[in-house]
Amino acid sequence: MHTFHIPVLGLGYSVDTPAKVAHYGISSVASIVDDEMIERMRRFHSLQNNEVYTPIKKDEPDFRSRRITEYLNLLDRIVNRKFDDLRHSPFENGTEITRYFTLLSDTAPLKLLYLQMLATENPAERAEMEEQLRNGLVKGAIDVNIMSKVDKLNKDVYGEKLPDQFSDASAALRGFANSNLNASLVLSAGMNPRLYNYLDQFDVFLPDTDGNFGKRIILKVSDFRSALIQAKYLAKKGIWISEFRIESGLNCGGHAFATDGYLLGPILEEFKEKRQELIDELFGLYQNALLAKDIKLTNAPALRITVQGGIGTAKEDSFLLEHYQVDATGWGSPFLLVPEATNVDQETLRNLASADESDYYVSNSSPLGVLFNNFKKSSSEKQRLERIAKGRPGSPCTKKYLVSNTEFTQEPVCTASREYQNLKIKQLKSLNLPEREYQEQFNAVTEKVCLCDGLSTGTLIKHGLLGARENHGVAICPGPNLAWFSEVASLDEMVAHIYGKINLLSHVARPNMFINELNLYVTHYRKDVELHLRNFTDKKQKYLTRFREQLLAGIDYYKTLIPQMQNQDKAYRAEMLRQLTEIESGLTVAELAICA
Repeated sequence: MHTFHIPVLGLGYSVDTPAKVAHYGISSVASIVDDEMIERMRRFHSLQNNEVYTPIKKDEPDFRSRRITEYLNLLDRIVNRKFDDLRHSPFENGTEITRYFTLLSDTAPLKLLYLQMLATENPAERAEMEEQLRNGLVKGAIDVNIMSKVDKLNKDVYGEKLPDQFSDASAALRGFANSNLNASLVLSAGMNPRLYNYLDQFDVFLPDTDGNFGKRIILKVSDFRSALIQAKYLAKKGIWISEFRIESGLNCGGHAFATDGYLLGPILEEFKEKRQELIDELFGLYQNALLAKDIKLTNAPALRITVQGGIGTAKEDSFLLEHYQVDATGWGSPFLLVPEATNVDQETLRNLASADESDYYVSNSSPLGVLFNNFKKSSSEKQRLERIAKGRPGSPCTKKYLVSNTEFTQEPVCTASREYQNLKIKQLKSLNLPEREYQEQFNAVTEKVCLCDGLSTGTLIKHGLLGARENHGVAICPGPNLAWFSEVASLDEMVAHIYGKINLLSHVARPNMFINELNLYVTHYRKDVELHLRNFTDKKQKYLTRFREQLLAGIDYYKTLIPQMQNQDKAYRAEMLRQLTEIESGLTVAELAICA
């Protein structure tokens, strides 16, 4: 029904978004990483919906997987009830079914039929059209996300190591596979062979004779090459990728997986040009794998291509859909300002609404060792600085989803934990480093923050589920694009903005999304140059030179693309060209710095 979806937002910000928007035909993605927060949300929504809640405790067998299954089944029931009520509501002002059609794009076929029905005066014809409309309603998907590399191995209550299928990611996968959902699993954060090898143990991911799936796999990717490598690996195992979800490497929320200078526009162009070639190559491998499972499929299943990361206006959205022929777009961070759709506590919501560009930055604060989009006004950042000032840096580590470091301990610990940071700082002090070098390394150690708690806390605060003595530090990871959105919006307003019915950014001078991403990459490149100015190796110099060449190639591509942006006026296109020229000149100066 809709040409956009709401991607996963942190651990908790979109964990129940499907229950809020799916009955309106809007698809969204819930994280299934934090089973402790999920269990609390299952209790909350069970009681809200007059359902019996039976807790699943941590000392029970396979508790993580079962918690996820039960929560997803609950979401499914809630959405089905809401959708059924909506379908049977009258076509009158203020009803749910009327809102469903109001939210649709004015070009959606069902919306056109709805408008035709409203204009019909014949009662019999109107009744027939109303029935057509009710039968044409479609729910949005309840999709789920797993960060592939958040995959801690676990032990039982006796301290004995559990088999691989009880690792965090594998248990989450099993929880989804055993649920009643007809939906998709979004795999992000790169390739995890253990998890990928576990996928083909579940028949729910296999097609029927028509190539349809009960459960599908979506692969979130940042470039064509990585998409092909991962998809071929899975195709050989009989796993079909139903959608490639292309995300900007830096102009996105959450963890940022920067490419080696490859920009979103050229990446989309490559997917557009090679789409059929990609399908053909994957289907050949897939057919062979299915034959080994005694499944014969003559035609390739559907394969969607979508894009997300930094989209801010209806014109940008429509250009992506039309020029690159993508099947849908993803709008994530702007929905953090939509309380009807996401879980943001009031303090954080106020801070987001009042923030400017300087409040959003790419950091090294994630214990995963991956760049992370951070927010200076978050209470977790304030808490981090207060702990340093008190001489107690680091966080208590309770959930342990991100434990990985064994530098000082036999058991892995998290680099954001108080335990690790204390041990590391003691080591730094023993080295008698020059003051500047010590401070740089101290800052690098204490920059890490707890994301296991932080990315769920806001959700628990909003619903009154956080205990008085629990950590109240809220971490949030909006994309830099949110800097231009400065007002809390209703669901109707945000959707209307996406479809160009209203403009929430009419008062803002905002660069095009491609320019925004390019600026982020140039900043990333310059930081890398500055970091290595004192110790340039041949390998690093070659890498930076290739990075710069890709940026310049991207600029050349955008120069040829601008004239094709016919949904933008001449002044807009001229300003884009001026900005590209200015950025290009700056890159030449940066190259001189490397060669000096």
